[in-house]
Amino acid sequence: MRIARIFLFAAVLLASGHQALAQGPSANLVPPLDSQRIQSIDSFVAKEMARQRIPGLAVGIYNRGSILLAKGYGQANVELGVPVKAETIFQSGSVGKQFVSAAIMMLVEEAKLSLDDSITKYFPDAPATWKPILIKNLLSHTSGLSEYESDDRTGPKGPFYLRLDFTEDELVTKIEALPIEFAPGDQWGYRNTNYVILGVLIHKVTGKPYAEFLDERIFKPLGMTSTRLISDRDIILNRAAGYEIHDGQLKNQEWVSPTFNSTADGALYFNVLDLAKWDEALYGTRLLKQTSLDRIWTVYPLNDGKPNPSGYGFAWDIDLQNGHKRIHHGGAWQGFTCNISRYPDDNLAVVVLTNLDAGHSNPGTIAHVIAGLVESALLPEKLAAIADSQPTIAATLAKTLDQLVAGADIRQQTTAKLAALITPDMAKSVQQRLSKLWPGGKLTLVKRTPLSDDPGQFQSTFRLSKGTEALLIGFSLAPDGKISGLGFSPDRDYE
Repeated sequence: MRIARIFLFAAVLLASGHQALAQGPSANLVPPLDSQRIQSIDSFVAKEMARQRIPGLAVGIYNRGSILLAKGYGQANVELGVPVKAETIFQSGSVGKQFVSAAIMMLVEEAKLSLDDSITKYFPDAPATWKPILIKNLLSHTSGLSEYESDDRTGPKGPFYLRLDFTEDELVTKIEALPIEFAPGDQWGYRNTNYVILGVLIHKVTGKPYAEFLDERIFKPLGMTSTRLISDRDIILNRAAGYEIHDGQLKNQEWVSPTFNSTADGALYFNVLDLAKWDEALYGTRLLKQTSLDRIWTVYPLNDGKPNPSGYGFAWDIDLQNGHKRIHHGGAWQGFTCNISRYPDDNLAVVVLTNLDAGHSNPGTIAHVIAGLVESALLPEKLAAIADSQPTIAATLAKTLDQLVAGADIRQQTTAKLAALITPDMAKSVQQRLSKLWPGGKLTLVKRTPLSDDPGQFQSTFRLSKGTEALLIGFSLAPDGKISGLGFSPDRDYE
């Protein structure tokens, strides 16, 4: 299965209590890492790489941009036996979107566009259904545009076949032909399409391709000398190879045309040294005014005035880790995954870059545990078996798994918000993943917490295991018994 740029495996569980996250004070800086902490990080990374079968991985740990650790583990190129080092370059996947959102805010500050502009101002030939879509809807994934990067649309018979090249205008025309899934602002739905359009918009407004604009306004000013657009043809020092696991075997990443390695939804190269410079810049106003940064890190509200259920701002997820503010995002593309997690009140950031596909690697969890190994108050809880006092929840989940494996459409049994997140591609992917574990697998409760926006309701996490295979399932029910949360992720020891 080809892995898209987004770093999500299935539906998003509902969350609440998000807010704007300003940067923390300069006091309480993180001290240098002692040998014991470094050893604990090394040990944890080695264990996770072995469990997830990750060929190579790089870790960056920063204190307000000052590097506490920049280290490589494993192989950057398995065939040549080249080790990962701090300089090794990985693909960004959707982490690249945060540079695009910063570029848009630069143009807003310069009054070259407004977040409240209809995108038809810049795409006058677009269908009338595009008129209610505002630039801020693209940034926050609330536009209602369809996902261009679905399996059927990017396959040999699809309009976005990944092995063909298209001009920018051709891509826009194809996107304009896609259906609108919901009224702008009514729902949240992560769609790479939104950022493809934002990249074209930057080109229209500035006269420069978006990657050239990023290079001129962000990468060069910050000294991010290794960050650039993907290119298979150019000679690029320290480039890692990307890998996927198919039928238990490690394979090279699938080839895509230059077009799809140049769109603004996540097609950059970078390393942990450059991302330290990016982290440092986000603590000040060198690139953007504080008001712009605050807007980026504020959970975008839907038309009903409530925060979107994913806790998403402009190209950043915004939530808490053990009660500490966390601003983060994952990425995946072409056999690479990554995660950047920033803890502004703790003056700490952790970056994890891997060269393995998102179906098998989980850099987000690795990053979050590493943060806890640096600052103990951030350490996630372990996901160990606990007693289940509400067995009816597990029974409902078991019936749902039966339906998913059978290929049944479960959307009538879910809330409207969750139903909107379940696409045919996602359902097919879940069916394939579950077929190895269900039926015959064992469901074990490992966590249960109350839902703050639904008194008396709970979010449960189960480990589904069968033999040596396992995955985690997040599951919650609304008061009327409908499924309000359903998510799947690779198995892990920590929350």
